Amino acid sequence: MKKIGVILSGCGVYDGTEIHEAVLTLLSLDKAQAEAVCFAPDIPQRHVVNHLTGEVSENETRNVLIESARIARGSIRNLRDIDTMILDGLIIPGGFGAAKNLSDYAVAGAKCEVLPEVADAIMRFRQSGKPIGFLCIAPVIAAKLFGPDGVEVTVGSDPETAEDIEAMGAKHVAAPVEEIIVSPGAKIVTTPAYMLNVGISDVAKGIDKLVAKVLELA
Repeated sequence: MKKIGVILSGCGVYDGTEIHEAVLTLLSLDKAQAEAVCFAPDIPQRHVVNHLTGEVSENETRNVLIESARIARGSIRNLRDIDTMILDGLIIPGGFGAAKNLSDYAVAGAKCEVLPEVADAIMRFRQSGKPIGFLCIAPVIAAKLFGPDGVEVTVGSDPETAEDIEAMGAKHVAAPVEEIIVSPGAKIVTTPAYMLNVGISDVAKGIDKLVAKVLELA
């Protein structure tokens, strides 16, 4: 049975992991008879958002690892321990947590930095020749880390994000929600997911394809 690491970034689209994307990823892996091993960094969230109003909750703090454990039903590990596991691939769902907690793309744009422990984990997988999947906004992390290599990624058709991706040295390829982009010569797989204004069944199609490709490349 193949084991795939899944890096979460909190719980909730506006300040953490996009829950639908995470659950669809876990479901797709399970249907493919692969084992998902969830991880998250043990750090404070950049901020907490009231998902009913969309407003930042002042004076409230939450921990990324603790919040991510909600999605993983408590079965989650500290990201710093990922190198102790024998894993065949890695997938990073989207949600603003990827752009606020795993990186600072939400505030720094193309000049963003990736959280060091996230960057270290991703680079280890890349150097080992193992596949990595990025969903939704998470491909900006791939662009930041692998832009100098000219990797190809997609966030769908969002022009501003595509411009930032190109500014980081990567190539953006427009794609519909049900499709994936596999970067030539690299085991980097991306899909737009909720970067496009679509329904959950449409998002599932792209995620299923991404998971299948990651397992194929593993």
